[in-house]
Amino acid sequence: MALRALSASCGRRAPTIACALRNSSRRSKNVVKVAIASRGFTSQYGGDFSFVKTSSSIQVGQQRGVWMSNRGMQAQASVAAVETAESPKLQTGTWTWTYEGNSLNINYVEQGSEGEGAAQETLLLLPSLSDVSTTEEWYDVAEELVTNAGSCKRRAVIVDWPGLGLSDRPALEYTVDMYEKFLVDFVTAANGPLAGVQGESLVVIGGGHAASISIRAVSKGLINAKAMAAVAPTWSGPLPIVFGRSDTMESRYGLVRGTLRSPGVGWAIYKYFVSSPKNIRMQYLIHVYSDADNVTPAMIESRTALTQRDGARFAPAAFLTGLLDPVMTREEFLAMFAALEGKVPVLVISTLKAPKRSRAEMEALEGAKGVTKFEKMKGALLPQEEYADDVARSLATFLSEV
Repeated sequence: MALRALSASCGRRAPTIACALRNSSRRSKNVVKVAIASRGFTSQYGGDFSFVKTSSSIQVGQQRGVWMSNRGMQAQASVAAVETAESPKLQTGTWTWTYEGNSLNINYVEQGSEGEGAAQETLLLLPSLSDVSTTEEWYDVAEELVTNAGSCKRRAVIVDWPGLGLSDRPALEYTVDMYEKFLVDFVTAANGPLAGVQGESLVVIGGGHAASISIRAVSKGLINAKAMAAVAPTWSGPLPIVFGRSDTMESRYGLVRGTLRSPGVGWAIYKYFVSSPKNIRMQYLIHVYSDADNVTPAMIESRTALTQRDGARFAPAAFLTGLLDPVMTREEFLAMFAALEGKVPVLVISTLKAPKRSRAEMEALEGAKGVTKFEKMKGALLPQEEYADDVARSLATFLSEV
């Protein structure tokens, strides 16, 4: 994917903005993505903009949350979706979730059929849990599934988890039970984005821990779904999967979690050891992506910005130390899927370059009870973003069969 530099004048007194262009080879429409690398502006939140060429002009779509400062002044560029004849409108919304007396603004993005009853199939896509979790990881998959749905009208909804992405991040005790309750409330709320969606038309698709949390909720009968897909599913947090869950280690995890949550010191440690651009880049190179060429400076800048938001460390501290793990053992992991046997079709996508321990848990699902279809593909822990075309193709085939 070639990068080209473009300089554009923004007016007599405005600075020149240098844009790195990437041709979007996976789409038929003529779209290029732009990463701001300004001269005169200081980019505090890197991100992708979409430029769509027309016969007479270039339409610019702005990505939500992009912040730039000029001479100390800050302005937020709100999101304006790019509409083309080939691509359904991308809309961003906010839903208020109340949890233990706290009101949280939850960010979600939707694409596809508009109007009540217009969609025959609604896809709920759940981002993988991590300090850089974001709805963006599902954008290309959602677009492909909605745009090329054939005679089936589809709508896709992608939601940021509480404490992650662009959702609010208060200093709450983040646990897997909290996340399960959030998921159930988001799906069933009368005032929510999925209000009126019936179980026979809902497809739940999750990545990483999100896949396992959704499987747990459906296996317990808390959510009804037409079908489910688990993409690179995981169930053990970064520390427990390496060091185990002995009483000694659990005590140490509590110490780590408490330190990260503490004022001042916690934020400093989080920024230095977890959320620095160098550490985030290493995350992607070591276990998130499988091809180093796909890890771009623009992506790292964008994901780093997510980790600088107010309250950014609280949910990741819980994930890191195992509080967001839906089960404690492989046996429990397999039992969740087995509970869906004959009830809900389930696709599992495993990846060839996931970390050894995580890959072993994914591969344990091959031929397991409750797994309707098992596939292996290239990628590591985020194939839905790195290899969106392959994941979308696999999902489309599966959905055509159920």
